Amino acid sequence: MASTSTSSISLQTSAQKQSFPSNSAATTFHTNLSFPYNPLPFTKFVCVRSSSTSKYYNEVVVDEEMDRIRRLQNGSDVRGVALEGEKGRSVDLTPPAVEAIAESFGEWVINGLEKQRGQPVENVKVSLGRDPRISGPSLSVAVFSGLARAGCLVFDMGLATTPACFMSTILPPFSYDASIMMTASHLPYTRNGLKFFTKRGGLTSPEVEEICDKAARKYANRLTKVSSVLRIPPSRVDFMSSYSEHLRNIIKERVNHPLHYDTPLQGFQIIVNAGNGSGGFFTWDVLDKLGADTFGSLHLKPDGMFPNHIPNPEDKVAMTLTRAAVLENSADLGIVFDTDVDRSGVVDNKGNPINGDKLIALISAIVLKEHPGTTIVTDARTSMALTRFITNRGGHHCLYRVGYRNVIEKGVQLNKDGIETHLMMETSGHGALRENFFLDDGAYMVVKIIIEMVQMKLAGSDEGIGSIINDLEEPEESVELRMNVVSEPRYAKEKAIEAIDTFRQYVEEGRIEGWELDTCGDCWVSEGCLVDSNETSAAAVDAHMYRVKVSDEVHGQHGWVHIRQSIHNPNIAVNMQSSVPGSCQTMTRVLRDRFLIASEMDRVLDMTEIDKYAKSGFL
Repeated sequence: MASTSTSSISLQTSAQKQSFPSNSAATTFHTNLSFPYNPLPFTKFVCVRSSSTSKYYNEVVVDEEMDRIRRLQNGSDVRGVALEGEKGRSVDLTPPAVEAIAESFGEWVINGLEKQRGQPVENVKVSLGRDPRISGPSLSVAVFSGLARAGCLVFDMGLATTPACFMSTILPPFSYDASIMMTASHLPYTRNGLKFFTKRGGLTSPEVEEICDKAARKYANRLTKVSSVLRIPPSRVDFMSSYSEHLRNIIKERVNHPLHYDTPLQGFQIIVNAGNGSGGFFTWDVLDKLGADTFGSLHLKPDGMFPNHIPNPEDKVAMTLTRAAVLENSADLGIVFDTDVDRSGVVDNKGNPINGDKLIALISAIVLKEHPGTTIVTDARTSMALTRFITNRGGHHCLYRVGYRNVIEKGVQLNKDGIETHLMMETSGHGALRENFFLDDGAYMVVKIIIEMVQMKLAGSDEGIGSIINDLEEPEESVELRMNVVSEPRYAKEKAIEAIDTFRQYVEEGRIEGWELDTCGDCWVSEGCLVDSNETSAAAVDAHMYRVKVSDEVHGQHGWVHIRQSIHNPNIAVNMQSSVPGSCQTMTRVLRDRFLIASEMDRVLDMTEIDKYAKSGFL
C-alpha cells in the first residue's frame, strides 16, 4: 500500500524537469521494447477422461479467463492490480490483458471513424500518456503493441496527465483521433489502469464494457500467443509543453494585467503539492513562467511509489502538509493535485482547506458571476447547505448520481435540452466546465481560481480566495461508512444490487419511519437515484444507489442517507449528513436495526463499521 506517513515537509525551490521531454518535435525510438509474458493462472479443475467432460472443462476455463478481463472494467475506466504486494489480491492487470484491451480500443476507434465518415480510414492516430507508477513502462509496451495490432499509429506522450491526454485530441498540431491515459488515480502503487478518450470526450461505461468484452474474447483465444516484442516503436512527442502553454495563455488573456501582461502572477506566492504524481509540470511550466513564486512547493518529483502521501486532494495528510507550507511561507494559495491531475483541491491564504462541498461552492460562485442563473450539477452526496449557497446566488442546483462521469454526462444532456449548465462537479474534486469541453481537469479548475484571485487583488481586495465562501454553512455532522459484500468476487455486484434494491423497497413501503426517497426537480430517486424520469434520456446505470431524506417530529427534515454500490470494490458505501448533533449515529442505528437486520441483509454484508459507529459514534 502507498505510504501515508507524515514525513517532514520537503521544500523545493526548483523542480526537476527531466521527466517531461523538452523537444516538441515527434521523434522515434530506435530500441525494441519488450515485456515478460506472464499470463493469468488458469482456474484449477479436476480432470477426468471423458471426452464430453474435457469439452466442458475447456469451456469453463475459457469463460473464467474471459470473466477476469471483464472484471477489470471499473465504470468508464479499466483498473486492476499490476504488481504483487496487496494482501488478498493477485495481479490481474497483466501485459497480455492490457494488450488485448488496447487492441480492442484501437479497433473500436477505427470502426467508429469509418461509420462516421462512411468510408475506410487510414493512419488513425492514438496517443498514450501515463502517470509515474512503476508498472507503467512494461504496461505501456503492451498498449503500444495492442494499438499497433489494431492498425493505429501510436504516439508516446511519456509522463502526462489525464486532461492532457484528452486535450491531445483537440490542440493542433497534434489533434489525435483518440488517446489513452494509464493511471489508477489515487489508488496504491500496486494498481494501474486505463482511461479512454476520443475527440468528443471520455468513453462511457457501456462503451468500455463493449471494449472489455471484445478484449476478453481476444485474450481467451490467444493465451499463449501474446506479443513480447514491440517491432514498430511509437513516435515520442512532447505534448505537455503545448498543454502548459495553453493554460498559461488562458491566464494571461483573462487576467489581462495592466502592468505586466506576460507575468500576471508576479507578486503571488503559490504552493503546489503534486504528491509525487504527474502534477509537477504546473509549477515549472505554468506558474514559474507567469511570474509566481513557488518556493515551498512539495513533492514535485514524480515517484511511482508515492513515498510521502496518497496523491489525493481528499487525503488529510496531503491537505495538512499543504496547509503547513502555506502558513509557513505566508503564501497566497496552496494547490493539491491527485496523481493524474484530473482532480484538485486548494488551501486559502489563511490555511483553510478547500475541497469537497467547499470547492464546489468556490467554483460555483466564480461560474455564477460569469453566467448568472446557470444550472450546476453535483452528485447526490452534497449538503443541503450547498444547495442554499447556490440558490442564494441565483443558480439552480441539480443533484444527480454519484460518479464523475454520470455528473458530467448529466450536464451535457441538460445543455442539449436547452438548459444552460456551465459547471458539473463531484465532491471527490472531479469538476468539468462547459467552456473547457466538459473535461474534468484539475489544473483548469485551479486556473479558474487563480484568475479570480488575481482579479480580486487588482480590484483592491486582500481577503483571499476563501472569503468567497464565508457564508457557506457546514453540516453539523457528516460520515461515510462501508459494508463489504460477503461473497465471491464474481457474485459481489449481484449481491450488492440485491441489498440496495431491498433498501429501496423498505423505504417505499414505509417500513423505516421518517425515511422517504429524495427528489430533486425533474430528477427522481426511484429510477436508480436521481436518474431522469424521462426514460428516453435516462443514463445507463453503472451502480445502483438511493438517497433518502430523514425527518422526525422534533426537528423536521434534518438529514439524509445515501447508499450506493461501489464500482471500485466489492462493497456498499453509506453517506450521511445531518444538521442535528448525534443524528448520524441515530440514523446508523435505524439503518442497522430497521433494515439490515430486519431484512436479513446482514448475512451478506459485513456490518463491522456500521456496528462500531452505531455503538460509539466514532469510526
